[in-house]
Amino acid sequence: MSEYPVSYVAVDVVAFSIADGDLAVLLVERGVEPWRGSLALPGGFLRPEEDLLAAARRELWEETGVDEPVLEQLRSYGAPDRDPRARTVSVAHLAVLPEPVAPLAGTDAAGAAWHPVGGVRRDALAFDHGAVLDDAVERLASKLEYTALGTAFLPEEFTLAELRAVYETVWDRPLDPGNFQRKVRGAADWVVPTGEQRAATRGRPAALFRARKTGTEPLDAPLVRGTV
Repeated sequence: MSEYPVSYVAVDVVAFSIADGDLAVLLVERGVEPWRGSLALPGGFLRPEEDLLAAARRELWEETGVDEPVLEQLRSYGAPDRDPRARTVSVAHLAVLPEPVAPLAGTDAAGAAWHPVGGVRRDALAFDHGAVLDDAVERLASKLEYTALGTAFLPEEFTLAELRAVYETVWDRPLDPGNFQRKVRGAADWVVPTGEQRAATRGRPAALFRARKTGTEPLDAPLVRGTV
């Protein structure tokens, strides 16, 4: 028997998308104790054969049916009393999906659904998931400043107005359209025009772009909040 106390390792996933113009997070309804019936982030315990990223992908798939998102580590949470069952350290991951695909609850989740971030009661979430969600929202907003993560919310081809809408939604503030377009077009490493246009119901057709850099690749010319 080891002289050291036993600790468990878990993973949690904060999956974001944009639904009906709101930043949305994927939550599951816990089907088992503790916090049975409460909303929580998708997650679970690390298996002996897994690394952390593989475990996060598995848990997201098992509890929601969502696969292959942009996914990276957020931070670790290890307060002694965060899980009443045993001393558990959780490594949280941040995920971004281009659309709020219909989730499919599984394993110990009784349900899964997308929720507007602004309407989620942090103190009603299981474990310490309220704090995890707050940390993830701030990390996401920060990531949009210096990486190409904003394009992960969009389909392969998009307009600059659609990209601006992502920033406005995540940063929760309006942006000057002309200033935003100049900054994006001036960042040669970020987006590239497709040469195609999308017909508009009003006004001129909008030029279509695709991402030159994607996911969490750093931008050469960051977009700093308060300067756009």
